[in-house]
Amino acid sequence: MNLILIISDTLRRDHLGCYGNEWISTPNIDRFAARSLVFDRAYSGSFPTVPNRRDVLTGRYTATYTDWAPLAPDEVVLPAVLGQQGFTSMMVCDCPHILENGYHYDRGFDGFEWIRGQETDRWRTAPDGAPYPCDPAKVRGARRLQQQHRRNIAPWQHEADRFVARTMSAASDWLEDNYQRGPFFLYVDTFDPHEPWDAPQWYVDMYDPGYAGEVVDYPRYWYTDFLTPAELKHCRALYAAEVTLVDRWVGRLLDKAQDLGLLEDSVVVLTTDHGFLHGEHGIIGKSLIRESGGLSYIPLYEEINHIPLIVSYPGARAGRTNALVQPLDLMPTLLECASVEIPDTVQGRSYAAVLRGEAEQHRAYAVSSPYLGGARVPVTVVRDGYAAVLYAADEGASGGPDLAVDGIAKKQAHEGEAVDLLFDIANAPEQQVSVAQRHPDLMAALRADLLAYLAETGAPESLIARWRRRQA
Repeated sequence: MNLILIISDTLRRDHLGCYGNEWISTPNIDRFAARSLVFDRAYSGSFPTVPNRRDVLTGRYTATYTDWAPLAPDEVVLPAVLGQQGFTSMMVCDCPHILENGYHYDRGFDGFEWIRGQETDRWRTAPDGAPYPCDPAKVRGARRLQQQHRRNIAPWQHEADRFVARTMSAASDWLEDNYQRGPFFLYVDTFDPHEPWDAPQWYVDMYDPGYAGEVVDYPRYWYTDFLTPAELKHCRALYAAEVTLVDRWVGRLLDKAQDLGLLEDSVVVLTTDHGFLHGEHGIIGKSLIRESGGLSYIPLYEEINHIPLIVSYPGARAGRTNALVQPLDLMPTLLECASVEIPDTVQGRSYAAVLRGEAEQHRAYAVSSPYLGGARVPVTVVRDGYAAVLYAADEGASGGPDLAVDGIAKKQAHEGEAVDLLFDIANAPEQQVSVAQRHPDLMAALRADLLAYLAETGAPESLIARWRRRQA
């Protein structure tokens, strides 16, 4: 059984046609979904980008013991386990954060190709990039991030120069060269549709034609009052254009797999790490970053936490499932599908039985959060149509520095009060009103679920004690 895993960073679930979106063009992913199993209750785990990849590759809930950090040399990783059983493994990646600065998430792969130039990637020193298309005060990391990015993309001329295009093309070429070697594990990781949003203009014109204002293609992570209504609308159009661009090039990779006859004997997975706020809850971004360099985590609302997951499994059913799953479950699932023994280090649970149609349920609840050792970190627990946002006691917490969300050190500090919340996401998924005071017993049960989860995943006792003190 061959394995193909595609991660598209910051791909909002509700921006895909197969999840109900009616205004963004995603025909290729929708066509893939139509012959696959679509998970309607997949939730993020460790947050954001780098911790997510650590969950995926180790099968562990890594937020209990590490923040945004390099892959440890002693952690058991998926490609190494597969390699011991004769699999050829390959990483094709344009997400810089898991490869730059010694992060070494390529460990265990037989080969890897880094498509250079995304976001923080210190790739080019010349030429100077194009001027900002907006007031630099509206841009996140204007000097360090934006200048480097604009320098990296200065030579672009065609759509095929875009990152997702180069990444999917390289992955397609690898399939042509290796499809008969089997079995293999191909891991394709594209940073798009993560900002900076740089799809060709004709994609943008699909969603906001005739716009003549400032183009805020790399917005600050902040409350949206620094943007005009027209600018915020255009930000949504820029992101939608990126989603359609991703769909086009992911489609080419899927077509290549089909042309080579690989879909008959390969598990193919398409997913993401998290979503992004485009004005919901009055915020643009997935956290709050002050111009002075401070970072505050916000609750992982549905737009961020509820992620797409689409799996094609040869000979299995197509359709939809309500099974509740998380990224740490992916490694054991792929190993079971490949008939490879799951290591004792893995904390996730295989949902291969769901893929085969032998089970309808998986997890009773899901836990999602940034690194739990931080100060006033909001943890989301999802169960039975409710999402609780819970905080630990502050004693013993670290206030930084924190390298999320871009590898640049920031002082961590909480914005506002750390108030526990409860949302009825089954009936009010927009999460505007907390119903915590109406359901004290449910809140207590969800806190108990969290404590059980921390114990199950081997969290340090000192960390668990902070949650017990808050609960008391």
